[in-house]
Amino acid sequence: MLNGPEKNQTDKFNGRQNGTNESSAEKALNILLAFSSSTKEMGTTELSQKLGMHKSTTSRLIKTLVAANFLQQNPATRKYLLGMSAYQIGYAANRSLDSRLLSIAQPHLYELAQQTGESVALELLSGTNVILASHVEGPSHLRFNFQQGEIVPINVAAGAKAILAHSDPDFLESCLQREFEKFNERTIVSKKKYRALLKQVRKDGISYDRGERYVDIHAMAVPIHYGGIIPKAAVIIAGPASRLTDSFLKSADQPLRETASKISELLHS
Repeated sequence: MLNGPEKNQTDKFNGRQNGTNESSAEKALNILLAFSSSTKEMGTTELSQKLGMHKSTTSRLIKTLVAANFLQQNPATRKYLLGMSAYQIGYAANRSLDSRLLSIAQPHLYELAQQTGESVALELLSGTNVILASHVEGPSHLRFNFQQGEIVPINVAAGAKAILAHSDPDFLESCLQREFEKFNERTIVSKKKYRALLKQVRKDGISYDRGERYVDIHAMAVPIHYGGIIPKAAVIIAGPASRLTDSFLKSADQPLRETASKISELLHS
């Protein structure tokens, strides 16, 4: 049993953990964090109830956050949503994470290309698009050349499928507002079939492109999970269909998963 100063310190810590002794800065941050799991607008009463804070305290802190443009008020509903300052910090955090991801991933992409003999790439979520962010050409004579920076069609790209299979349902629906282009008879253009495919990808943890854009090109992809964050990147192996046979896809499954896992571990280490 703790007594004296040690007990007082413990009680103080527990009080802070339970929100009973939070500073104004902590309370303001909690207001902002309340919007991180919701895209809807919230009013003062809703926020105070959600966070267990007095309404007058919530109102005062909201005014401070609005003045700093971290929150903005909808004139029609009188409710609040995230402001430009919050988005600017989020954008900066994303750019920092993306740069770190690319730096960490590159040597592992090279190692995987050498191990499998095929070209390897990293596809990255950017807004509601997926782009080819990095690539390493394989050592084989016939190689698949990625166009770095290219926006890939989400209905055919293996990396896009791997990423979107784990996305928030609302975000996925926003991505599906576009029309799917049909490249050949293997291309999925039905949103219903695509949603069903993503459910299977989420279950299996791996996705494929079996000539859905280019008939003679096959690919496979695994998402990069890091720190409990919804995946926004995937590692891809791609090459000629004549080499990326069912037998190859099976043999490359474990090395591909291990590469994505290594990158993930390094990202949140």
